[in-house]
Amino acid sequence: MRWQGQTIDEADADALPGLENRTGIVRSVTTPEFAGMTFHEVLSKSALNRVPGASRMPFNWTVNPYRGCSHACVYCLSPDTLILCADGRQRPLRDLAAGDEIIGTEKRGTYRRYVRTRIEAKWDTHKPAYRLTLADGTELVASGDHRFLTERGWKHVTDADRGQRPHLTTGNRLMGFGMGAAHPAIEGTAVKTVADLRLMSIEPLEGERDLIDITTGTGDFIANGVISHNCFARGTHEYLDLDAGHDFDSQIVVKTNVVEVLERELRRGSWRRETVALGTNTDPYQRAEGRYRLMPGIIRALADSGTPFSLLTKGTLVRRDIPVLVDAAKRVPVDVQMSIAMYDDELQHAIEPGTPSTQARLDTVRALADAGFRVGVFLMPVLPHLTDTVAHIDAALSRIRDAGADHVVYGVLHLRAGVKPWFFQWLEQYRPDLVSSYRALYPGAAAEAPKDYKKWLARRMRPLIRSHGLYAESEDDERMRGIMRERTAAPVAKPAAAEMLF
Repeated sequence: MRWQGQTIDEADADALPGLENRTGIVRSVTTPEFAGMTFHEVLSKSALNRVPGASRMPFNWTVNPYRGCSHACVYCLSPDTLILCADGRQRPLRDLAAGDEIIGTEKRGTYRRYVRTRIEAKWDTHKPAYRLTLADGTELVASGDHRFLTERGWKHVTDADRGQRPHLTTGNRLMGFGMGAAHPAIEGTAVKTVADLRLMSIEPLEGERDLIDITTGTGDFIANGVISHNCFARGTHEYLDLDAGHDFDSQIVVKTNVVEVLERELRRGSWRRETVALGTNTDPYQRAEGRYRLMPGIIRALADSGTPFSLLTKGTLVRRDIPVLVDAAKRVPVDVQMSIAMYDDELQHAIEPGTPSTQARLDTVRALADAGFRVGVFLMPVLPHLTDTVAHIDAALSRIRDAGADHVVYGVLHLRAGVKPWFFQWLEQYRPDLVSSYRALYPGAAAEAPKDYKKWLARRMRPLIRSHGLYAESEDDERMRGIMRERTAAPVAKPAAAEMLF
């Protein structure tokens, strides 16, 4: 880690953009039980975050003890990898910078074509790597998480450590032109693989390697003559104060003094005891909470000051704090919500790998309900043609009711600009039969489903919710309208689930 153990005065100014003026880096910690993650312990100057006045959020204040998502992965390549640029030259990945024009691909009609795109972000990482050798002599060095386009869709270099994911095997044919021959005149031409790009071997390399990745406008780029996936810079990077180029997926910023700072802010005479929302940007019960145990102190501080609060999570670790929540609820209003979007195990694994299972979260709803809370379930995002059938909704509501939930909040998939290209690539791989339907629902730059679809979904959802004895709220309810935009964003189906997107 390039700034391991540094103080804020010594830290690289690019290490964590946006934090250097408000926090002091105390130390960076890696532990065996959290393999692949680094916790950067910081001293925060503030705990209460005021929501901008122009925001549509139905609350004014938030507290976020963590910055970053503990489930995401990074797709990366060797710095020596040659990237096809818009001027026709191939330049080493290490020499490129944000803003440079390169070549990516885009599906146009029935053909995937080479198109001009820009690098939006670039960053370094250090992790295990593999050497891929193709039949035409092309070699690539990439992390196990990296994906390449094959004749059978996008595939990771290796399988996941836990669970299954589409991964390369010898004999797979990669798409592109390879390094064995000069590349054709590219821009606008259809992707046609003439070279023999069969995968001959995948060799794990000893130790860890310095690797680089980029984010591009098309979501891919041409690496050593083959089409390579990139890591998307999600829109949440901005409100996380973290740059897309610095591995925030595995670098978790922990505000170790958040409880003390919060207690001080709540004692101010100017504090009006407005409702504070927990879990709006990052999940307060992500894995890091198991180590740092910040939430009990936050809950007690809010209750002691007479401040009501709401809690939204999909982390089952909240069960640990039920006694603390029960005590707080005796003194202030406490609103508890659990986010559970998928009720088909196979689909949940494909979209949310690495997150608590649906049943584990439903068991948590039951534990909270048994403790006396009126628990709401965020049944969102609803995925058109995937989770909007009567059978799927009815089965989901039955399980939600049986878990003891009081009400359901639902909303349609929202495709932010930062994840829309990736979601369509995921769809092309897992459900290519639905691509045309989704393009009709989310044409061009559209992020939201059409009003007619939302009305249709409401006509389907509300009677079913009532039939199960539950209360319904939706994105059309004024009180929920703001938060729905955040909670219905497209899921990130990497070994990264998006704690910040649900």
